[in-house]
Amino acid sequence: MSRGDRGASGVARRRVLLAVAGLSAAACAPIGRRDPDRPFPVAEAVAPLLAPGGELRAAINFGNPILASREPGSGAPRGVSVDLARELARRLDRPLRLVTFESAGQVNEAVRRDAWDLAFLAVDPARATEIRFSAPYVMIEGAYLVRDASPIRENDQVDRAGHRVVVGRGSAYDLYLSRELRQAQLVRASTSPAVTDLMMAQGLDVAAGVRQQLLADAQRHPGTRVLPGRFMVIHQAMGIPQTRAPRAARYV
Repeated sequence: MSRGDRGASGVARRRVLLAVAGLSAAACAPIGRRDPDRPFPVAEAVAPLLAPGGELRAAINFGNPILASREPGSGAPRGVSVDLARELARRLDRPLRLVTFESAGQVNEAVRRDAWDLAFLAVDPARATEIRFSAPYVMIEGAYLVRDASPIRENDQVDRAGHRVVVGRGSAYDLYLSRELRQAQLVRASTSPAVTDLMMAQGLDVAAGVRQQLLADAQRHPGTRVLPGRFMVIHQAMGIPQTRAPRAARYV
């Protein structure tokens, strides 16, 4: 990722955290606090619902580098998702355990195994059957990447017979394009960060994913370009299993 991309990601991260902090403060202000070192009273009431095992297990998805990545050297998780999970655990007065995954699809599948209490995923109807989502806290653009020599110049030229579009398996882009594409063929990579490498290795036509990730990929792969505009906007939100009480979802 270029220095400019890292700077843009840092600015976006600060804006997200400030916005979430402001919304949380506004929502909780009427309740008041008994002690600055203790959680809100409402948090004490919902803590057993959100973290029934005594600790808050937060699913961290490394498939979206805008929201989560690994610390150089230590490999420890970092990013907006990690910061939000820590703040929620603090307010609930519960220890935090980070459960890491390489893709959003893996996070979604893990809810059936009761592997996490809190996740950070794109809102999608296919996921809403098993996950209760919060209001979105950030919107992310989905974009396409092609080779310089490709005749594709606009997003609406992608869905043509013979075009092969690479997406991360189980990602929001996979779910969306599976519904929307009528003529192009989807090819699924193991994770979203792997889509461009697979496109280049197998001579495929288009890579689909997070705009910032594709811009970084274009730097790694000379002779590629990201199409202007976007083909979708992802509403990124926090989610808890549908089996948890609605009251817990409202607090999140």
